Amino acid sequence: MTREVKIPKWGLTIETMTILSWLKGVGDEVEKGEPLCEVETDKAESEIESPEAGRVVELVAEEGDECTVGQVIAILETA
Repeated sequence: MTREVKIPKWGLTIETMTILSWLKGVGDEVEKGEPLCEVETDKAESEIESPEAGRVVELVAEEGDECTVGQVIAILETA
């Protein structure tokens, strides 16, 4: 089974985020709540966490990409 990781809605005015760096790569195992990547908005830097445990099978967005809220950035293979 696969699970899409999407850019979450943060605040009322934030519509885009830039991927600064991936902390996990394709093939890496992740736990629920473990940071997957670092992102930057116009107001702050933060991390996007894994929504559940699994293995990263695809990184859809690349470092430096500006992504919109709801956009798929990675695919996880889950149990």
